[in-house]
Amino acid sequence: MAGAGDGDEEVQWCFSQVKGAFDDDIAEADIISTVEFSPSGDLLATGDKGGRVVIFQQDPESKTQPLCRGQYNVYSTFQSHEPEFDYLKSLEIEEKINEIRWLPQKNAAHFLLSTNDKTIKLWKISERDKRPEGYNLKEEDGRYRDPSTVTALRVPVFQPMDLMVEASPRRIFANAHTYHINSISVNSDHETYLSADDLRINLWHLEITDRSFNIVDIKPANMEELTEVITAAEFHPHQCNTFVYSSSKGTIRLCDMRASALCDQHSKLFEEQEDPSRRSFFSEIISSISDVKFSHSGRYMMTRDYLSVKIWDLNMESRPVETYQVHEYLRSKLCSLYENDCIFDKFECCWSGDDSVVMTGSYNNFFRMFERGGRRDVTLEASREASQPLAVLKPRRVCMGGKRRKDEVGVDSLDFSRKILHTTWHPHDNIIAVATTNNLYIFQDKH
Repeated sequence: MAGAGDGDEEVQWCFSQVKGAFDDDIAEADIISTVEFSPSGDLLATGDKGGRVVIFQQDPESKTQPLCRGQYNVYSTFQSHEPEFDYLKSLEIEEKINEIRWLPQKNAAHFLLSTNDKTIKLWKISERDKRPEGYNLKEEDGRYRDPSTVTALRVPVFQPMDLMVEASPRRIFANAHTYHINSISVNSDHETYLSADDLRINLWHLEITDRSFNIVDIKPANMEELTEVITAAEFHPHQCNTFVYSSSKGTIRLCDMRASALCDQHSKLFEEQEDPSRRSFFSEIISSISDVKFSHSGRYMMTRDYLSVKIWDLNMESRPVETYQVHEYLRSKLCSLYENDCIFDKFECCWSGDDSVVMTGSYNNFFRMFERGGRRDVTLEASREASQPLAVLKPRRVCMGGKRRKDEVGVDSLDFSRKILHTTWHPHDNIIAVATTNNLYIFQDKH
């Protein structure tokens, strides 16, 4: 079974935890819209459609117990975004969190960026376990004292208190995007980050909120000539001048900010020519890229379109070096998927910590893992039936037609309302988190 750093030894994935209520009646605000591990893997953040961010912390005691490594407890919950109204355009701005990105940790506090459709916020998450006491001009309950009653000066002292985790907004980056933000990415210089919407990409400094630099603008002079939009963007993990952005036409453009201030002219264009014999009415829709991610090494990048995951070598633009079919059995169902709008679902993808395995979601609460080099691939399911502690996940198979075996699922019985769009992999360990509607499942390998 697919897993990172396992050589020829098969990794057995097992259930660790599930977060969220098992209600059939799910509130729209509780639907998870993004998940992201911190750079150390100690924290795991989720954002939802209600504008909330929930942060889970790896149980410190469980780190030394291999079977309990995947135990995460609620660390902090806060309201990141509120619904707003654009009075100029008479548009409601949803509070839904589109993306969360952690900043590298530099001190005891943690910092993360969260964004909805229009506004990006920098949050500081810090701990407090002491409080000052013995003020001269304030009583212990906070009331101010009459200065005339102060007869002696006291030196305030810190007293221990119950641990309190505070989330405070340090910066708010607003009013820079006309269209909906789909991506944010922190640069490897740890000073700047980019934000991308449908037609433009902006470069921000983390300390400056009142201006940003427009580095990509694909908006045509006449909007009737618009043929493609930006779907995702990401900085290179090691080269601070390099970033990529993907489009709805299935192309990926790599840009070098050293070449010019406005990167409308790309340095490289990654595109696979379509087989004319496979062209159909749905070709353009299913070729749209929903996610792009650099490998940790920076040598490769992965893209996710509707039916497949592709691995590209940055040194070869003409075609991907690896292509993995996620749910090819849906090709015959594209018409019904178009009618119920599922064909527009945006699946994310992620790399294992050592770049040896890639993971992405599918329907029926299935998620797929592919070992690089085509050695093995597996389909697993996040379900409440298999949510016993350390229960080993059984591989699932989808039957295309004909006689169905006992352990197979018929393609006609797949539930398209149960889907895994958001997945994330611990940066250094075989621990993964997948979001199913309002539940967050955490799995680990069984060592």
